[in-house]
Amino acid sequence: MKAALYQGERNIEIVDLPTPTPGDDDIVIKNIYSSICGTDVAVYTHGPNQGHRITIGGEFGHETVSRVVEVGRNVKDIQVGKRVYPYPRLAKGDPRRAGTIGGFSEYILVPNAKINEEVYAVPETISDKVASLIEPFTVGCRAARRAEPKKGENAIVFGAGTIGIAAAISLKYFGCDKVMICDYSDFRLKIAKGLGFEICNNGKEDLKTKTKEYFGEAISALGMTCDTDIYIDAAGADEIIATYQAMGSVGSRMVVVAVKAGMRSVDVLAMTFGQHALIGSGGYTPEDVRDIMNIMESGKWDIESIITHEFSQDRLAEAIEMASDTEHALNVVIKYEMK
Repeated sequence: MKAALYQGERNIEIVDLPTPTPGDDDIVIKNIYSSICGTDVAVYTHGPNQGHRITIGGEFGHETVSRVVEVGRNVKDIQVGKRVYPYPRLAKGDPRRAGTIGGFSEYILVPNAKINEEVYAVPETISDKVASLIEPFTVGCRAARRAEPKKGENAIVFGAGTIGIAAAISLKYFGCDKVMICDYSDFRLKIAKGLGFEICNNGKEDLKTKTKEYFGEAISALGMTCDTDIYIDAAGADEIIATYQAMGSVGSRMVVVAVKAGMRSVDVLAMTFGQHALIGSGGYTPEDVRDIMNIMESGKWDIESIITHEFSQDRLAEAIEMASDTEHALNVVIKYEMK
């Protein structure tokens, strides 16, 4: 099989490796589409230690939809030909391999495979392309869930990438009323607007003025602000926590899902008087997978519209370069040849 090996900063090698064969309790799946994650971009651009444990010389990629091509003799609940989503936390039998299950290789060996654990069946009503976004959408769904959204609440999402848009869609799914997406990229914001969200380019527009106009006003520890209950950081810019602390209404909460190494300061006194909550969100759980399947099956949002580019496996490096260009790309996928 053709496999992509990570060899360090801006260095990917496409090599021939033996196609895996399953043991008695295992399955082998063939990737159909794989999506490029922001952490894939980060390790390609800056080297290892950018979030996932992607190691030099190893296979990587984890956002994928696949088809079962071979099953071990003890596997009874998974059939050859079934389309599946390999759940990265369990697909290789080691949660530390969540970012390196082999989404950028042709085939993946899934040991001790069980349905709705190591792999999930993908409903036929979800297209292959959309199904390749299940993993990043579960991350966004988890972030939305961590905010404990209530029906009728309002929210702001910073970051119009795949996870930010997934969080915004999930907030609406959970019952939020008004949701605004903020970003510096007009290209990405246009796609978000096409999905039905209010948008703000907070690099060009006055965020406080626009949010007051859209959401109405509420009380903060520093005076009147926008009537927004939930803030989600899916961008990772240094100033976002400070922005939240300056404009968050009393009792509001912020969920940080963006992966960014290093320390960021928090004004604890402002958090105390503002009765703010700062919440971390990482990964996903089976309930997020189920909710995202429901969201995708509903057809309420044109999720495929966020996929802006498609490449073949041999152009993986070019694809990752494109995925890093926020002014010309949003989600970028790899399509595998079906043999």
